[in-house]
Amino acid sequence: MEFKAKILAIFVFGIFSLIHFGVGAVFSFAQTENKSTVVHVENFQQHNAVQDKIIENPLSVYESKAIHVAAQESEQVQDTHTHGHGHFNLGEVLPLWSCIPFACILLSIALFPLLAPEFWHHHFGKISAFWAATLGIPFLIAYRSLALYEIFHIILADYVPFIILLWSLYTVSGGILLRGSLRGTPAVNTVMLIIGTVLASWMGTTGAAMLMIRPFLRANSYRKSRTFMVVFFIFLVANIGGSLTPLGDPPLFLGFLHGVDFFWTFNILPHMMVVAIILLVLYFAIDRHFYKKEVGEVPPDDGVKEPLKLKGIHNFLFLGGIVVSVLISGVVDWGNINVLGVHRAIQDWVRDGLLILMGILSLVTTSFKIREDNEFTWFPIIEVAYLFIGIFITMIPALLILKAGSKGELAFLINAVQQPTHYFWVTGALSAFLDNAPTYLTFFNTALGSFYSGMPEHQAVELLMSDKAIYLKAISTGAVFFGACSYIGNAPNFMVRSIAEECGTPMPSFFGYIIKYSLIFLVPCFGIITLIFF
Repeated sequence: MEFKAKILAIFVFGIFSLIHFGVGAVFSFAQTENKSTVVHVENFQQHNAVQDKIIENPLSVYESKAIHVAAQESEQVQDTHTHGHGHFNLGEVLPLWSCIPFACILLSIALFPLLAPEFWHHHFGKISAFWAATLGIPFLIAYRSLALYEIFHIILADYVPFIILLWSLYTVSGGILLRGSLRGTPAVNTVMLIIGTVLASWMGTTGAAMLMIRPFLRANSYRKSRTFMVVFFIFLVANIGGSLTPLGDPPLFLGFLHGVDFFWTFNILPHMMVVAIILLVLYFAIDRHFYKKEVGEVPPDDGVKEPLKLKGIHNFLFLGGIVVSVLISGVVDWGNINVLGVHRAIQDWVRDGLLILMGILSLVTTSFKIREDNEFTWFPIIEVAYLFIGIFITMIPALLILKAGSKGELAFLINAVQQPTHYFWVTGALSAFLDNAPTYLTFFNTALGSFYSGMPEHQAVELLMSDKAIYLKAISTGAVFFGACSYIGNAPNFMVRSIAEECGTPMPSFFGYIIKYSLIFLVPCFGIITLIFF
Protein backbone atom coordinates (compact mmCIF):
# COMPACT_ATOMS: atom_id res chain seq x y z
CA MET A 1 0.00 0.00 0.00
CA GLU A 2 2.86 2.36 0.79
CA PHE A 3 4.32 1.80 -2.69
CA LYS A 4 0.97 2.47 -4.35
CA ALA A 5 0.53 5.62 -2.29
CA LYS A 6 3.89 6.98 -3.45
CA ILE A 7 3.10 6.26 -7.09
CA LEU A 8 -0.37 7.77 -6.73
CA ALA A 9 1.07 10.89 -5.09
CA ILE A 10 3.51 11.45 -7.94
CA PHE A 11 0.82 11.14 -10.60
CA VAL A 12 -1.70 13.27 -8.68
CA PHE A 13 0.97 15.96 -8.53
CA GLY A 14 1.45 15.53 -12.26
CA ILE A 15 -2.27 15.95 -12.98
CA PHE A 16 -2.34 19.00 -10.71
CA SER A 17 0.63 20.43 -12.63
CA LEU A 18 -1.18 19.79 -15.91
CA ILE A 19 -4.29 21.67 -14.76
CA HIS A 20 -2.25 24.44 -13.13
CA PHE A 21 -0.05 24.96 -16.16
CA GLY A 22 -2.99 24.79 -18.56
CA VAL A 23 -5.15 27.34 -16.73
CA GLY A 24 -2.18 29.61 -16.03
CA ALA A 25 -0.97 29.45 -19.60
CA VAL A 26 -4.39 30.36 -21.00
CA PHE A 27 -4.59 33.41 -18.71
CA SER A 28 -1.00 34.31 -19.56
CA PHE A 29 -1.82 34.11 -23.26
CA ALA A 30 -4.91 36.28 -22.80
CA GLN A 31 -2.87 38.92 -20.98
CA THR A 32 -0.01 38.96 -23.50
CA GLU A 33 -1.88 38.51 -26.78
CA ASN A 34 -2.38 42.25 -27.25
CA LYS A 35 1.23 42.90 -26.26
CA SER A 36 2.51 40.40 -28.79
CA THR A 37 0.33 41.89 -31.52
CA VAL A 38 1.84 45.32 -30.88
CA VAL A 39 5.32 43.77 -30.97
CA HIS A 40 4.53 42.27 -34.36
CA VAL A 41 3.26 45.59 -35.73
CA GLU A 42 6.31 47.46 -34.54
CA ASN A 43 8.79 44.90 -35.78
CA PHE A 44 7.35 44.56 -39.25
CA GLN A 45 7.12 48.28 -40.02
CA GLN A 46 9.96 47.96 -42.51
CA HIS A 47 8.03 45.35 -44.48
CA ASN A 48 4.99 47.14 -45.92
CA ALA A 49 3.12 44.15 -47.23
CA VAL A 50 3.32 42.31 -43.95
CA GLN A 51 2.60 45.50 -42.02
CA ASP A 52 -0.65 46.07 -43.87
CA LYS A 53 -1.78 42.54 -43.17
CA ILE A 54 -1.11 42.83 -39.45
CA ILE A 55 -2.86 46.18 -39.15
CA GLU A 56 -5.95 44.83 -40.92
CA ASN A 57 -6.10 41.68 -38.81
CA PRO A 58 -3.51 41.44 -36.01
CA LEU A 59 -4.65 37.99 -34.84
CA SER A 60 -3.93 36.57 -38.27
CA VAL A 61 -0.33 36.24 -37.10
CA TYR A 62 -1.51 33.39 -34.85
CA GLU A 63 -4.40 31.92 -36.78
CA SER A 64 -4.42 32.51 -40.53
CA LYS A 65 -1.45 30.41 -41.61
CA ALA A 66 -1.08 28.21 -38.52
CA ILE A 67 2.31 26.63 -38.17
CA HIS A 68 3.83 28.04 -41.37
CA VAL A 69 3.43 31.66 -40.26
CA ALA A 70 4.68 30.81 -36.78
CA ALA A 71 7.67 28.99 -38.20
CA GLN A 72 8.70 31.93 -40.37
CA GLU A 73 8.43 34.29 -37.40
CA SER A 74 9.96 32.17 -34.68
CA GLU A 75 12.71 30.56 -36.77
CA GLN A 76 14.52 33.85 -37.24
CA VAL A 77 14.80 34.60 -33.49
CA GLN A 78 15.08 31.22 -31.94
CA ASP A 79 17.09 29.15 -34.37
CA THR A 80 20.56 28.92 -32.88
CA HIS A 81 22.15 29.23 -36.31
CA THR A 82 20.71 32.68 -37.11
CA HIS A 83 20.48 36.07 -35.51
CA GLY A 84 17.02 37.33 -36.32
CA HIS A 85 15.84 40.47 -34.55
CA GLY A 86 12.53 41.88 -33.46
CA HIS A 87 10.13 38.97 -33.85
CA PHE A 88 7.71 37.69 -31.23
CA ASN A 89 9.53 35.38 -28.81
CA LEU A 90 7.57 33.03 -26.57
CA GLY A 91 10.46 33.06 -24.12
CA GLU A 92 9.61 36.68 -23.29
CA VAL A 93 6.12 35.81 -22.00
CA LEU A 94 6.52 32.31 -20.55
CA PRO A 95 6.59 32.21 -16.73
CA LEU A 96 9.20 30.25 -14.79
CA TRP A 97 6.55 27.85 -13.51
CA SER A 98 6.09 26.60 -17.06
CA CYS A 99 9.27 24.61 -16.32
CA ILE A 100 7.42 22.47 -13.72
CA PRO A 101 6.98 19.45 -16.07
CA PHE A 102 10.71 19.53 -16.81
CA ALA A 103 11.47 19.47 -13.09
CA CYS A 104 8.99 16.63 -12.65
CA ILE A 105 10.51 14.39 -15.31
CA LEU A 106 13.93 14.91 -13.70
CA LEU A 107 12.43 13.98 -10.33
CA SER A 108 10.88 10.89 -11.90
CA ILE A 109 14.24 9.81 -13.31
CA ALA A 110 15.77 10.40 -9.88
CA LEU A 111 13.12 8.84 -7.63
CA PHE A 112 11.33 6.06 -9.51
CA PRO A 113 14.40 3.79 -9.81
CA LEU A 114 14.74 4.09 -6.01
CA LEU A 115 11.09 3.91 -4.93
CA ALA A 116 9.73 1.56 -7.58
CA PRO A 117 12.51 0.01 -9.68
CA GLU A 118 10.36 -2.77 -11.16
CA PHE A 119 7.59 -0.33 -12.10
CA TRP A 120 10.15 2.05 -13.62
CA HIS A 121 11.82 -0.70 -15.65
CA HIS A 122 8.55 -1.64 -17.36
CA HIS A 123 6.90 1.78 -17.63
CA PHE A 124 9.61 4.46 -17.99
CA GLY A 125 8.41 5.19 -21.54
CA LYS A 126 4.86 5.84 -20.32
CA ILE A 127 6.12 8.11 -17.55
CA SER A 128 8.17 10.09 -20.06
CA ALA A 129 5.11 10.40 -22.33
CA PHE A 130 2.98 11.51 -19.37
CA TRP A 131 5.25 14.43 -18.53
CA ALA A 132 5.59 15.36 -22.20
CA ALA A 133 1.79 15.53 -22.40
CA THR A 134 1.67 17.56 -19.18
CA LEU A 135 3.63 20.26 -20.97
CA GLY A 136 2.48 19.70 -24.54
CA ILE A 137 -1.31 19.75 -24.18
CA PRO A 138 -1.77 23.05 -22.29
CA PHE A 139 1.12 24.57 -24.25
CA LEU A 140 -0.75 23.85 -27.50
CA ILE A 141 -4.06 25.08 -26.08
CA ALA A 142 -2.54 28.36 -24.96
CA TYR A 143 -0.14 29.19 -27.78
CA ARG A 144 -1.53 27.14 -30.65
CA SER A 145 0.57 27.34 -33.81
CA LEU A 146 3.56 28.90 -32.03
CA ALA A 147 3.61 26.03 -29.55
CA LEU A 148 3.15 23.47 -32.31
CA TYR A 149 6.10 24.96 -34.15
CA GLU A 150 8.31 24.85 -31.04
CA ILE A 151 7.45 21.19 -30.45
CA PHE A 152 8.13 20.27 -34.09
CA HIS A 153 11.31 22.31 -34.02
CA ILE A 154 12.83 20.65 -30.97
CA ILE A 155 11.91 17.19 -32.29
CA LEU A 156 13.16 17.65 -35.86
CA ALA A 157 16.10 19.99 -35.26
CA ASP A 158 17.34 18.68 -31.91
CA TYR A 159 15.93 15.32 -30.81
CA VAL A 160 16.06 13.45 -34.12
CA PRO A 161 19.73 14.36 -34.88
CA PHE A 162 20.60 13.65 -31.23
CA ILE A 163 19.14 10.15 -31.22
CA ILE A 164 20.42 9.30 -34.73
CA LEU A 165 23.98 10.23 -33.69
CA LEU A 166 23.70 8.19 -30.48
CA TRP A 167 22.19 5.20 -32.32
CA SER A 168 24.85 5.19 -35.02
CA LEU A 169 27.74 5.42 -32.56
CA TYR A 170 26.18 2.82 -30.25
CA THR A 171 25.56 0.44 -33.16
CA VAL A 172 29.01 0.80 -34.75
CA SER A 173 30.96 0.65 -31.48
CA GLY A 174 28.94 -2.42 -30.50
CA GLY A 175 30.52 -4.23 -33.44
CA ILE A 176 34.07 -3.73 -32.14
CA LEU A 177 35.17 -6.43 -29.70
CA LEU A 178 38.41 -6.51 -27.72
CA ARG A 179 39.42 -10.11 -27.01
CA GLY A 180 42.25 -11.22 -24.77
CA SER A 181 43.43 -11.00 -21.19
CA LEU A 182 42.89 -7.46 -20.02
CA ARG A 183 42.68 -7.33 -16.24
CA GLY A 184 41.50 -4.09 -14.68
CA THR A 185 44.22 -3.07 -12.26
CA PRO A 186 44.54 0.57 -11.09
CA ALA A 187 47.32 1.18 -13.61
CA VAL A 188 45.50 -0.48 -16.53
CA ASN A 189 42.27 1.36 -15.74
CA THR A 190 44.04 4.71 -15.51
CA VAL A 191 45.70 4.15 -18.89
CA MET A 192 42.32 3.27 -20.43
CA LEU A 193 40.82 6.47 -19.04
CA ILE A 194 43.71 8.49 -20.48
CA ILE A 195 43.22 6.89 -23.90
CA GLY A 196 39.49 7.59 -23.82
CA THR A 197 40.05 11.19 -22.70
CA VAL A 198 42.45 11.83 -25.60
CA LEU A 199 40.14 10.18 -28.15
CA ALA A 200 37.15 12.25 -27.00
CA SER A 201 38.38 15.48 -28.58
CA TRP A 202 38.86 13.84 -31.99
CA MET A 203 35.94 11.45 -32.29
CA GLY A 204 33.54 13.19 -29.91
CA THR A 205 32.72 12.38 -26.30
CA THR A 206 29.88 10.13 -27.43
CA GLY A 207 32.05 8.21 -29.89
CA ALA A 208 34.90 7.73 -27.41
CA ALA A 209 32.53 6.71 -24.62
CA MET A 210 30.68 4.16 -26.76
CA LEU A 211 33.97 2.72 -28.03
CA MET A 212 35.69 2.41 -24.65
CA ILE A 213 32.96 1.57 -22.15
CA ARG A 214 32.54 -2.13 -22.99
CA PRO A 215 36.27 -3.03 -22.86
CA PHE A 216 36.50 -0.99 -19.64
CA LEU A 217 33.60 -2.85 -18.03
CA ARG A 218 34.81 -6.25 -19.24
CA ALA A 219 38.33 -5.67 -17.87
CA ASN A 220 36.83 -4.93 -14.45
CA SER A 221 34.07 -7.52 -14.40
CA TYR A 222 35.91 -9.46 -11.68
CA ARG A 223 36.14 -6.42 -9.36
CA LYS A 224 33.64 -5.90 -6.54
CA SER A 225 33.73 -2.09 -6.40
CA ARG A 226 33.02 -0.78 -9.90
CA THR A 227 30.56 2.07 -9.51
CA PHE A 228 33.17 4.79 -8.96
CA MET A 229 35.05 3.53 -12.05
CA VAL A 230 32.11 4.23 -14.35
CA VAL A 231 31.46 7.61 -12.72
CA PHE A 232 35.05 8.72 -13.37
CA PHE A 233 34.71 7.32 -16.89
CA ILE A 234 31.74 9.66 -17.38
CA PHE A 235 33.71 12.57 -15.91
CA LEU A 236 36.75 12.13 -18.13
CA VAL A 237 35.85 10.30 -21.34
CA ALA A 238 32.25 11.43 -21.76
CA ASN A 239 32.88 15.08 -20.88
CA ILE A 240 36.23 16.64 -19.93
CA GLY A 241 38.06 14.92 -22.80
CA GLY A 242 35.94 16.67 -25.42
CA SER A 243 37.43 20.11 -24.74
CA LEU A 244 40.07 20.48 -27.42
CA THR A 245 38.26 20.55 -30.78
CA PRO A 246 34.77 21.35 -32.11
CA LEU A 247 34.42 17.61 -32.81
CA GLY A 248 34.65 16.91 -29.10
CA ASP A 249 31.41 18.40 -27.78
CA PRO A 250 28.31 20.03 -29.34
CA PRO A 251 28.78 23.48 -27.70
CA LEU A 252 32.24 23.83 -29.22
CA PHE A 253 30.88 22.72 -32.59
CA LEU A 254 28.27 25.49 -32.37
CA GLY A 255 31.04 27.99 -31.66
CA PHE A 256 32.88 26.72 -34.73
CA LEU A 257 29.76 27.28 -36.84
CA HIS A 258 29.61 30.85 -35.58
CA GLY A 259 33.19 31.69 -36.51
CA VAL A 260 35.42 30.38 -33.71
CA ASP A 261 38.57 28.95 -35.30
CA PHE A 262 38.78 25.14 -35.34
CA PHE A 263 42.01 25.03 -33.33
CA TRP A 264 41.21 28.01 -31.06
CA THR A 265 39.84 25.56 -28.49
CA PHE A 266 43.42 24.39 -27.87
CA ASN A 267 43.58 27.57 -25.77
CA ILE A 268 41.65 25.70 -23.08
CA LEU A 269 44.17 22.84 -23.04
CA PRO A 270 45.63 24.10 -19.71
CA HIS A 271 42.15 24.11 -18.15
CA MET A 272 41.47 20.60 -19.41
CA MET A 273 44.87 19.33 -18.24
CA VAL A 274 44.39 20.65 -14.71
CA VAL A 275 40.97 19.01 -14.31
CA ALA A 276 42.00 15.78 -16.04
CA ILE A 277 45.19 15.36 -14.00
CA ILE A 278 43.39 16.01 -10.71
CA LEU A 279 40.63 13.52 -11.57
CA LEU A 280 43.09 10.88 -12.83
CA VAL A 281 45.20 11.15 -9.66
CA LEU A 282 42.08 10.89 -7.50
CA TYR A 283 40.85 7.95 -9.55
CA PHE A 284 44.14 6.08 -9.24
CA ALA A 285 44.23 6.62 -5.48
CA ILE A 286 40.64 5.42 -5.02
CA ASP A 287 41.08 2.45 -7.35
CA ARG A 288 44.32 1.45 -5.61
CA HIS A 289 42.57 1.62 -2.22
CA PHE A 290 39.74 -0.68 -3.29
CA TYR A 291 42.07 -2.97 -5.24
CA LYS A 292 44.14 -3.62 -2.13
CA LYS A 293 40.99 -4.03 -0.07
CA GLU A 294 39.63 -6.65 -2.50
CA VAL A 295 42.72 -8.88 -2.35
CA GLY A 296 41.47 -12.33 -1.40
CA GLU A 297 37.84 -11.34 -2.12
CA VAL A 298 38.01 -11.51 -5.92
CA PRO A 299 39.17 -14.36 -8.19
CA PRO A 300 42.98 -14.32 -8.50
CA ASP A 301 44.68 -14.06 -11.85
CA ASP A 302 44.75 -17.62 -13.26
CA GLY A 303 47.99 -16.89 -15.08
CA VAL A 304 46.58 -17.75 -18.52
CA LYS A 305 47.39 -14.89 -20.88
CA GLU A 306 45.48 -14.48 -24.12
CA PRO A 307 46.92 -11.91 -26.53
CA LEU A 308 44.79 -8.81 -27.03
CA LYS A 309 43.04 -8.79 -30.37
CA LEU A 310 40.40 -6.56 -31.94
CA LYS A 311 37.46 -8.13 -33.78
CA GLY A 312 35.20 -6.18 -36.11
CA ILE A 313 38.00 -3.76 -36.86
CA HIS A 314 36.33 -2.67 -40.10
CA ASN A 315 33.86 -0.76 -37.94
CA PHE A 316 36.53 1.87 -37.39
CA LEU A 317 35.87 2.89 -41.01
CA PHE A 318 32.23 3.49 -40.11
CA LEU A 319 33.27 5.45 -37.00
CA GLY A 320 35.46 7.59 -39.25
CA GLY A 321 32.52 8.03 -41.61
CA ILE A 322 30.39 9.30 -38.73
CA VAL A 323 33.02 11.83 -37.61
CA VAL A 324 33.58 13.09 -41.17
CA SER A 325 29.83 13.37 -41.79
CA VAL A 326 29.39 15.52 -38.67
CA LEU A 327 32.35 17.73 -39.59
CA ILE A 328 31.29 18.26 -43.21
CA SER A 329 27.74 19.19 -42.15
CA GLY A 330 29.25 22.12 -40.29
CA VAL A 331 31.42 23.51 -43.08
CA VAL A 332 29.19 23.30 -46.18
CA ASP A 333 26.00 25.17 -46.98
CA TRP A 334 23.55 23.50 -49.37
CA GLY A 335 20.54 25.59 -48.47
CA ASN A 336 17.49 24.83 -46.34
CA ILE A 337 14.43 22.64 -46.59
CA ASN A 338 11.09 23.18 -44.87
CA VAL A 339 9.64 20.13 -43.10
CA LEU A 340 6.44 20.69 -41.10
CA GLY A 341 7.28 24.38 -40.89
CA VAL A 342 10.78 23.76 -39.52
CA HIS A 343 13.67 25.00 -41.68
CA ARG A 344 16.66 22.67 -41.50
CA ALA A 345 19.83 22.75 -43.55
CA ILE A 346 19.96 20.19 -46.34
CA GLN A 347 23.44 19.15 -45.22
CA ASP A 348 22.00 18.27 -41.80
CA TRP A 349 19.47 15.90 -43.38
CA VAL A 350 22.24 14.40 -45.51
CA ARG A 351 24.39 13.95 -42.41
CA ASP A 352 21.56 12.17 -40.58
CA GLY A 353 21.08 9.88 -43.59
CA LEU A 354 24.80 9.07 -43.69
CA LEU A 355 24.82 8.28 -39.96
CA ILE A 356 21.93 5.87 -40.42
CA LEU A 357 23.76 4.33 -43.37
CA MET A 358 26.92 3.84 -41.24
CA GLY A 359 24.88 2.05 -38.60
CA ILE A 360 23.12 -0.19 -41.11
CA LEU A 361 26.41 -1.08 -42.82
CA SER A 362 27.85 -2.02 -39.43
CA LEU A 363 24.88 -4.28 -38.69
CA VAL A 364 25.08 -5.95 -42.10
CA THR A 365 28.85 -6.47 -42.18
CA THR A 366 29.51 -7.49 -38.57
CA SER A 367 28.87 -11.05 -37.46
CA PHE A 368 26.16 -11.62 -34.87
CA LYS A 369 28.70 -13.59 -32.81
CA ILE A 370 30.81 -10.47 -32.22
CA ARG A 371 27.82 -8.49 -30.95
CA GLU A 372 26.72 -11.42 -28.81
CA ASP A 373 30.19 -11.72 -27.22
CA ASN A 374 30.11 -7.95 -26.71
CA GLU A 375 26.83 -8.38 -24.74
CA PHE A 376 25.21 -5.99 -27.20
CA THR A 377 21.47 -5.34 -26.77
CA TRP A 378 19.14 -2.56 -27.86
CA PHE A 379 17.77 -1.76 -24.39
CA PRO A 380 20.16 1.13 -23.51
CA ILE A 381 19.43 3.06 -26.70
CA ILE A 382 15.69 2.39 -26.34
CA GLU A 383 15.73 3.69 -22.76
CA VAL A 384 17.58 6.84 -23.81
CA ALA A 385 15.23 7.41 -26.78
CA TYR A 386 12.08 7.09 -24.65
CA LEU A 387 13.32 9.24 -21.78
CA PHE A 388 14.91 11.99 -23.84
CA ILE A 389 11.87 12.64 -26.00
CA GLY A 390 10.11 13.58 -22.77
CA ILE A 391 13.10 15.59 -21.56
CA PHE A 392 13.41 17.51 -24.83
CA ILE A 393 9.71 18.41 -24.97
CA THR A 394 9.39 19.43 -21.32
CA MET A 395 12.62 21.43 -21.66
CA ILE A 396 11.06 23.76 -24.27
CA PRO A 397 9.94 26.52 -21.83
CA ALA A 398 13.29 26.50 -20.01
CA LEU A 399 15.21 26.88 -23.29
CA LEU A 400 12.89 29.59 -24.62
CA ILE A 401 13.16 31.59 -21.40
CA LEU A 402 16.93 31.21 -21.48
CA LYS A 403 17.10 32.30 -25.13
CA ALA A 404 14.95 35.36 -24.32
CA GLY A 405 17.92 36.66 -22.34
CA SER A 406 17.27 39.92 -20.51
CA LYS A 407 13.66 39.97 -21.74
CA GLY A 408 12.71 36.68 -20.11
CA GLU A 409 12.03 35.49 -16.57
CA LEU A 410 15.73 34.69 -16.13
CA ALA A 411 16.73 38.28 -16.83
CA PHE A 412 17.99 38.66 -13.26
CA LEU A 413 20.47 35.85 -13.93
CA ILE A 414 21.52 36.93 -17.43
CA ASN A 415 22.04 40.54 -16.38
CA ALA A 416 24.14 39.48 -13.39
CA VAL A 417 26.67 37.74 -15.66
CA GLN A 418 29.52 40.25 -16.01
CA GLN A 419 32.88 38.74 -15.08
CA PRO A 420 34.64 35.65 -16.53
CA THR A 421 33.91 33.83 -13.26
CA HIS A 422 30.20 34.52 -13.74
CA TYR A 423 30.27 33.23 -17.31
CA PHE A 424 32.06 30.06 -16.21
CA TRP A 425 29.75 29.15 -13.31
CA VAL A 426 26.41 30.29 -14.74
CA THR A 427 27.03 28.71 -18.16
CA GLY A 428 28.19 25.57 -16.35
CA ALA A 429 25.37 25.35 -13.83
CA LEU A 430 22.73 25.63 -16.55
CA SER A 431 24.62 23.21 -18.82
CA ALA A 432 24.51 20.56 -16.09
CA PHE A 433 20.73 20.25 -16.42
CA LEU A 434 19.79 21.87 -19.72
CA ASP A 435 21.11 21.21 -23.19
CA ASN A 436 24.65 22.60 -23.04
CA ALA A 437 24.62 23.63 -26.72
CA PRO A 438 21.93 26.37 -26.53
CA THR A 439 23.28 27.38 -23.11
CA TYR A 440 26.71 27.94 -24.67
CA LEU A 441 25.17 29.91 -27.53
CA THR A 442 23.11 32.08 -25.17
CA PHE A 443 26.14 33.28 -23.24
CA PHE A 444 28.28 33.40 -26.38
CA ASN A 445 25.77 35.90 -27.80
CA THR A 446 25.56 37.67 -24.43
CA ALA A 447 29.31 38.27 -24.52
CA LEU A 448 29.16 39.49 -28.15
CA GLY A 449 26.32 41.87 -27.28
CA SER A 450 28.07 43.16 -24.17
CA PHE A 451 31.40 43.97 -25.80
CA TYR A 452 30.69 44.44 -29.51
CA SER A 453 27.08 45.55 -29.84
CA GLY A 454 26.11 46.42 -33.41
CA MET A 455 29.26 44.94 -34.92
CA PRO A 456 28.97 42.22 -37.63
CA GLU A 457 29.23 38.78 -36.06
CA HIS A 458 32.37 37.64 -37.87
CA GLN A 459 34.27 40.74 -36.71
CA ALA A 460 32.93 40.47 -33.16
CA VAL A 461 33.90 36.81 -32.90
CA GLU A 462 37.44 37.59 -34.08
CA LEU A 463 37.77 40.18 -31.32
CA LEU A 464 36.20 37.86 -28.76
CA MET A 465 38.83 35.21 -29.59
CA SER A 466 41.66 37.71 -29.10
CA ASP A 467 40.87 40.77 -26.95
CA LYS A 468 38.26 39.06 -24.73
CA ALA A 469 39.52 35.49 -24.98
CA ILE A 470 39.13 34.90 -21.25
CA TYR A 471 35.35 35.26 -21.59
CA LEU A 472 35.17 32.76 -24.45
CA LYS A 473 37.35 30.37 -22.46
CA ALA A 474 35.00 30.69 -19.48
CA ILE A 475 31.93 29.98 -21.63
CA SER A 476 33.56 27.05 -23.42
CA THR A 477 34.95 25.34 -20.33
CA GLY A 478 31.74 25.92 -18.37
CA ALA A 479 29.55 24.33 -21.04
CA VAL A 480 31.85 21.32 -21.53
CA PHE A 481 33.10 20.62 -18.00
CA PHE A 482 29.78 20.99 -16.16
CA GLY A 483 28.13 18.52 -18.52
CA ALA A 484 29.69 15.87 -16.28
CA CYS A 485 27.69 17.01 -13.25
CA SER A 486 24.51 15.03 -13.99
CA TYR A 487 23.29 12.12 -16.10
CA ILE A 488 21.55 14.53 -18.49
CA GLY A 489 24.37 17.08 -18.71
CA ASN A 490 25.82 15.54 -21.89
CA ALA A 491 24.58 13.02 -24.45
CA PRO A 492 26.75 9.99 -23.55
CA ASN A 493 26.30 10.20 -19.76
CA PHE A 494 22.97 8.42 -19.63
CA MET A 495 24.05 5.91 -22.28
CA VAL A 496 27.13 4.93 -20.27
CA ARG A 497 24.96 4.55 -17.18
CA SER A 498 22.47 2.31 -19.02
CA ILE A 499 25.21 0.12 -20.52
CA ALA A 500 26.95 -0.22 -17.15
CA GLU A 501 23.74 -1.22 -15.37
CA GLU A 502 22.91 -3.75 -18.07
CA CYS A 503 26.37 -5.27 -17.60
CA GLY A 504 25.76 -5.66 -13.87
CA THR A 505 27.51 -2.58 -12.48
CA PRO A 506 25.30 -0.79 -9.92
CA MET A 507 25.04 2.93 -10.63
CA PRO A 508 24.01 5.76 -8.29
CA SER A 509 20.63 7.41 -8.63
CA PHE A 510 20.23 10.77 -10.36
CA PHE A 511 20.71 12.71 -7.13
CA GLY A 512 23.12 10.13 -5.73
CA TYR A 513 25.44 10.80 -8.68
CA ILE A 514 25.32 14.55 -8.02
CA ILE A 515 25.65 14.42 -4.22
CA LYS A 516 28.15 11.56 -3.85
CA TYR A 517 30.37 12.32 -6.82
CA SER A 518 29.81 15.62 -8.64
CA LEU A 519 29.73 17.81 -5.54
CA ILE A 520 32.65 15.99 -3.94
CA PHE A 521 35.00 15.60 -6.91
CA LEU A 522 33.96 17.93 -9.73
CA VAL A 523 32.93 21.13 -7.96
CA PRO A 524 36.26 21.48 -6.05
CA CYS A 525 38.07 20.97 -9.38
CA PHE A 526 36.03 23.77 -10.92
CA GLY A 527 36.85 25.94 -7.92
CA ILE A 528 40.55 25.38 -8.60
CA ILE A 529 40.01 26.25 -12.28
CA THR A 530 38.33 29.49 -11.19
CA LEU A 531 41.22 30.44 -8.90
CA ILE A 532 43.89 29.68 -11.50
CA PHE A 533 42.34 30.93 -14.73
CA PHE A 534 39.36 33.22 -14.04
